[in-house]
Amino acid sequence: MDRSVYIAMGGARDAMRLHATQAHNLANSQTVGFKADLTRAESLPLNGPGFQDRVHAAQTGEKMPDLSPGLINQTGRDLDIAIQGEGFLMVQGADGGEVYSRAGNLRVDSNGLLVDHAGRPVLGNSGPVSLPPYEKLEIGTDGSISIRGEGEAEGPLNIVDRLRLTRPDAEDLVKNADGTIRHRDGLASVPDASVVVASGALEASNVEPVGALVQMIELQRQFEMHIKFIENSEENDRAASRLLRMR
Repeated sequence: MDRSVYIAMGGARDAMRLHATQAHNLANSQTVGFKADLTRAESLPLNGPGFQDRVHAAQTGEKMPDLSPGLINQTGRDLDIAIQGEGFLMVQGADGGEVYSRAGNLRVDSNGLLVDHAGRPVLGNSGPVSLPPYEKLEIGTDGSISIRGEGEAEGPLNIVDRLRLTRPDAEDLVKNADGTIRHRDGLASVPDASVVVASGALEASNVEPVGALVQMIELQRQFEMHIKFIENSEENDRAASRLLRMR
């Protein structure tokens, strides 16, 4: 069999993987704070004497998050926040470690803990943020959380905690299966006071549905092209076998 079939087979495999990535992105085009997945593909040259002028396979690398910002939509809800520019909100992952998120649709659970949309505790200066019963709440541009407790007289709000915000190097970040971001080496990030928060707003997904759909169509056509090449190679192999039998 022609060795070029293996190249076509690798291309078809990678087209399927990229198609699945785009389908996942498209499915999350309406998810608050979602960052699209990017998959790096590279060609593998044929090693040997002389120049590496032939490619024998293709390979897809690890997925990376597209950290470009999404549109910020005003909601007017006290517990909705959006990170303006670069930066992340720190939340507690399933393993107890810290992970990063841009999803700012927060809520207070039955135990008074401030959690994100998935129930992950939001981290403050001293760990998970815990709020007493309150009548009014405000989140400042620096992430400070101020409240007026139940039964308290009108007056200035009291700062009870501050959201932990960070701005890690984008090259050191990888994406978890649940959509959160983490440091590639599992290292903890230092809080960054320069990260700015917009209260009463949410960041939309940075996925462009039309662009993702067009890429899915292109990848489908590439997959079909690779399969057609394999079928043609198989037919050529049969034709060569028939010629040999005639001799």
